[in-house]
Amino acid sequence: MKSRAVLGFAVLIPLSLCVAVASAVPMDSAGAAGEYSKHFAALGKLSIAVAQAMPPEQYSFRPHPDSMNFGQLMSHIAGTNYQFCAGLKDSDPPALPSPTEKDAIVKFLSDSFEYCSVVIPNLTDTQMSHTHNSPDGRLSGREVLLAMYIHVAHHRGQAEIYLRDKGIQPPRYII
Repeated sequence: MKSRAVLGFAVLIPLSLCVAVASAVPMDSAGAAGEYSKHFAALGKLSIAVAQAMPPEQYSFRPHPDSMNFGQLMSHIAGTNYQFCAGLKDSDPPALPSPTEKDAIVKFLSDSFEYCSVVIPNLTDTQMSHTHNSPDGRLSGREVLLAMYIHVAHHRGQAEIYLRDKGIQPPRYII
């Protein structure tokens, strides 16, 4: 009986150490980029749904004279997405449109998320730790992803308030 207990401990202790060491090793960038990509896809779907929820005649609505109007807000998200993701590639963003009508703005926003959805899951460990240009200054790839997520969520949250000001229920968040 005693030898079984000793044998059990002899097997369990090294095994538990292996598990502890494995869990302490940081995630590789493909894993981090993949995880971010999954959440970025949900962020994009919700942002596009918010843009689609506002009627075309309300795209010029602004809750305060100092605020961007709804269309400008959606275009701002789109343009900044391109800037963040081009920065991650260490390149300039492509030529960007200046849409003013709802359908063109929704397409611009959708295209910006599509552009980033190609960049983000393919980021390497070097790109994740390397410093890049971004609208928020020089940041590591991981910081660029965080800044982009915060930027989109912040302005999409503003857009949801614009919808509520017009009596429109914002779309629900779905992962």
